[in-house]
Amino acid sequence: MTSIAAALLSDLARRVGSAPVPRVKALHVPPAPWNGGKDGEFCALELEDGSLGLSYVLLDDSLESLAGGRSAPGLVGADPMPIAAAWLEVPGARRTLGFAAVNAVSRHLLDRMGFVPAEAPDSIGGLDPQPGEHVGMVGLFPPLVRQVTALGARLTVLELRADLAGDHPGFTVTLDPRALQDCDKVLCTSTALLNHTLDRVLSNCRSAGRIALIGPGAGCLPDALFEAGVTTLGGTWVTDPSGLTQALRQGQPWGRFARKFVLNAADWQSASASARGLMTC
Repeated sequence: MTSIAAALLSDLARRVGSAPVPRVKALHVPPAPWNGGKDGEFCALELEDGSLGLSYVLLDDSLESLAGGRSAPGLVGADPMPIAAAWLEVPGARRTLGFAAVNAVSRHLLDRMGFVPAEAPDSIGGLDPQPGEHVGMVGLFPPLVRQVTALGARLTVLELRADLAGDHPGFTVTLDPRALQDCDKVLCTSTALLNHTLDRVLSNCRSAGRIALIGPGAGCLPDALFEAGVTTLGGTWVTDPSGLTQALRQGQPWGRFARKFVLNAADWQSASASARGLMTC
């Protein structure tokens, strides 16, 4: 069990308190096998109030297992909190499903308090790389690489794939997380939270002035992340749940049914006092 994940789930349970949580209405899974596009990379867990939680499905055998129904028996009508707890302890598809439940309950709570995050100015969490800055990126994502290097920043990418390691035009790929230790800013995808590698990443980012956690899976309550050193959360705010789930199941683009948001620690702190009062009443 990782400290960030444990703290996040504990905070989620505390904020839920004794109030009833909407039960699971459905699990929406993209077509299997993976179609090779970004629109087939996420599932969505839907609660009875329409809250959606997204989770990456390309780790382990998650997509095939969830699409075949092997990892979600008796899901409809279930309490999402025990499902969320599996994110901490169970690998594979049940971990993926648990993370989706964490995000779905988080969206339910944010809607309950009336909180709506600001629209993101870009796809990199408003990181604003500057010429001469050293930026770290966790995971090689070519479109994001171009956004960083085009602004004149020096980029180091942390990867798990040994075949990608080495020098590339405009950036370097390494397998050593210690390479993040002298980065001024760090961009990390929410998959590091899903697979419990975020603790190790952040332990090597103590010199970074800004750390952005981004991606469709970055839809959870942010307190535990901000306390661990993340400064910005850049996720996906679903605006049309019905449209998104229909497109997702068909493997079609679903971006028009959502928008990218950005949430900074300072902005959340200003809303947190009222949020706590509403969430625990």
